[in-house]
Amino acid sequence: MNAAENIAADLRSKPTFIDVIIPDGVRESLREQLGGLGDPAQDIDWAMARCHQIFATLPIDLLQTVLDFGRHADTPGVARVSNLPVEHELPDTPDDGGPCRAKSTYLSEGVLLGLSGMLGEPVGFTTEKNGQLIHDVIPVADGAATQTNRSSTVFLNFHNDIVYDAVGSYNVSNPDFLVLNCLRADHEGVAGTYYADARDVCQALDVRSLKLLREPLFKLNAPGSYARMAGQDEILSDPVPIITGPEWSPEIASSANGVHGVSRDAEAALRRLQSACREVAHEVFLRPGQALLINNRKGLHARSEFEPRYDGRDRWLQRTYIRRNHWSIRDRAVFEARRLHV
Repeated sequence: MNAAENIAADLRSKPTFIDVIIPDGVRESLREQLGGLGDPAQDIDWAMARCHQIFATLPIDLLQTVLDFGRHADTPGVARVSNLPVEHELPDTPDDGGPCRAKSTYLSEGVLLGLSGMLGEPVGFTTEKNGQLIHDVIPVADGAATQTNRSSTVFLNFHNDIVYDAVGSYNVSNPDFLVLNCLRADHEGVAGTYYADARDVCQALDVRSLKLLREPLFKLNAPGSYARMAGQDEILSDPVPIITGPEWSPEIASSANGVHGVSRDAEAALRRLQSACREVAHEVFLRPGQALLINNRKGLHARSEFEPRYDGRDRWLQRTYIRRNHWSIRDRAVFEARRLHV
């Protein structure tokens, strides 16, 4: 085989999805140790240190699997972690997109932070969930048909979580990873989360579309949360490529709030991209006790539509944004708020 064929064969041999299952005894140990965790918002650095200490007690094979997921280019882009401890009693799902003020225990937050700490450092942005480090991802009535995490009745297009940046490129300061921890599934259990790894997407694309997607022919729209705060529908990036990096380890960037191709050919390539994502995507129906680790650079994620009832029992996930470290975005830091950035 020639070099290109070797690369293609290597790509096909690497799994892009893994399942990580916590043994029952480990689950109960995590529950016991996390049971005394107070509100992490009161001292997030102490809470991160404590959760790191607890999750370091995972069996070595599981610990290395999660650590390797976060630190190597050739590892999977998405991992489902199952059999995590869950709270026996939950208050009603919030209905306003904000944090739940009726929650009296912080087990789910501990699980979320423990997993996050093995991938990097949680990061907050003032334009997303008011800068909170733990996001409650829930259906909100006035956002049901939007391309945001508040939506429910529309398919949330394949995207990665990007951040508006005045430099003109929206995938510079964005999170490296997301963690989604499921507290409550939707009523019918039909809300699917999808992940399309760029390695699989590139294999599915025709040569011409892939070439176009690697050229600076696309303008990403800023996240819906930022656009709402700015009072605009669209705040477009400079023309950028959608796919970058070496063939064996591509990076991909696409905004849920809209991408504009600068030509008809570019628009056609975008349509082919969404189609390829649907063809190769891993499908996960999250349930309580499960979390999804998502590499925000290796692939794009999406969510199917579902029907909320706004009755206190709607779908409820908690999410973190994670950077491997905050050094490269220190110019965006909010004074005296270590983990918060503009």
